[in-house]
Amino acid sequence: MSAPGLLVGVTDWCTHPGGLDASGAVRIGGTKNPDVERITGLRPDLVIANEEENRAPDLAALRAAGVEVLVTEVRELPQALTELDRVLVGALGLTRPRWLDEAEAAWADVEPAGALTAFVPIWRRPWMVLGRDTFAGDLLARLGVHNLYAGHAERYPRVPVEELAGAGCDLVVLPDEPYRFTREDGPEAFPDRPCALVSGRHLTWYGPSLAEAPAVLAAALRAAR
Repeated sequence: MSAPGLLVGVTDWCTHPGGLDASGAVRIGGTKNPDVERITGLRPDLVIANEEENRAPDLAALRAAGVEVLVTEVRELPQALTELDRVLVGALGLTRPRWLDEAEAAWADVEPAGALTAFVPIWRRPWMVLGRDTFAGDLLARLGVHNLYAGHAERYPRVPVEELAGAGCDLVVLPDEPYRFTREDGPEAFPDRPCALVSGRHLTWYGPSLAEAPAVLAAALRAAR
């Protein structure tokens, strides 16, 4: 999707591929508060959205303005691979990228890091964790990590830190996004548990990073133990 002239608009949070601002792509707000008027003014052939990240009223407003919108759904790895092919090859008419085949192969050959139970905070103040039916939870499961809150009724439940600290588990997985957990910010809340500091890009993004994600995440899990 980094072909010259292909991207006319990107969110305020987009960082990849590099050089987006120099490419002439216009910043159009965030996924929860897109500038619909600015987007329609760009006259895009297609707006790519996601059922989790984008709000239905914003997508309806774009469609009402005559803009074609493609909405992806990604809650597990096979969906991610299928949706990436649907967007890149089906919708945009690009040649299937090599990294997509590499990602498929890397995850097909993945070896679990062990049989572990963990919870995965994604925010603090208030504390929130991965719950049921999440892409990140699916990746961790393929690496041998069972999410303690995978059966929760909510996908991203708020859980008091006292409950988390007392939860029986082998490991706490702390990504660096959406909340940026670091060695100094996060592990101190769980002094009796090993903490794995992992790359949020490799845990939650579906794109070229998927090709190296199994190795990167497995290394972080091993280092914590």
